[in-house]
Amino acid sequence: MRSHAFCVAMAAALSTLTAAGATAAQDIDVAFNAALTSDYVFRGVSQTSEDPALQVGVDLTNGGFYVGAWASNVDFGDDTDAEIDLYGGYRTEVEGFAVDFGIVGYTYVNSPSIPDAGYGYVEFKAAASRAIGPVTAGAAVYYSPDFFGFDDEATYVEGNVAFAPADKWTVSGAIGKQFLDFSDDYTTWNVGVGYALTDNLVADFRYHDTDVENSDLYDGRVVGTIKVLF
Repeated sequence: MRSHAFCVAMAAALSTLTAAGATAAQDIDVAFNAALTSDYVFRGVSQTSEDPALQVGVDLTNGGFYVGAWASNVDFGDDTDAEIDLYGGYRTEVEGFAVDFGIVGYTYVNSPSIPDAGYGYVEFKAAASRAIGPVTAGAAVYYSPDFFGFDDEATYVEGNVAFAPADKWTVSGAIGKQFLDFSDDYTTWNVGVGYALTDNLVADFRYHDTDVENSDLYDGRVVGTIKVLF
């Protein structure tokens, strides 16, 4: 359940560093990443019961096509130990817009077996963004025919913006709406600042919140993250 807004912020902060972090092998670029975060927040909701998370990932790119895998520890109050995501898609440019069409599969290690309420699910993604000077603005839509838990069809829509006010600095934010067919719909937003500490190390401090009032896991919180590309 990686946060799209956080990915946008990291992409903006590291846009000049990606080439240094990738290696080519037979026209395939391979990039690894690792992060330590004070709380794994996905669409405004803590996935680790407000505890820290260690996250690792790998991305393979060939032209506009990409595939990747990403993993993090989670804590849902049961035996579930980790989340492992597998994804792929195609990125290109259309009339000055960067567009991205993909699919993401979410799996969970040692998740409970509950009839009609499985944890694993698949989402289809369509995203677009455009850079104008130091500002990059974008939008994304995710659709799942059989979402996490008791929810079946689910759609998430998000708008995001990132601004580079100075060398190594990025200020970014996003607002999104999660539509669910069983659970209540909710709105989430975040804003934060990223700083490139070195050529492949970035620090990000971000405030997350939602309009849900009856759960601590949805409450507003500041999250600190250190991410490295290699």
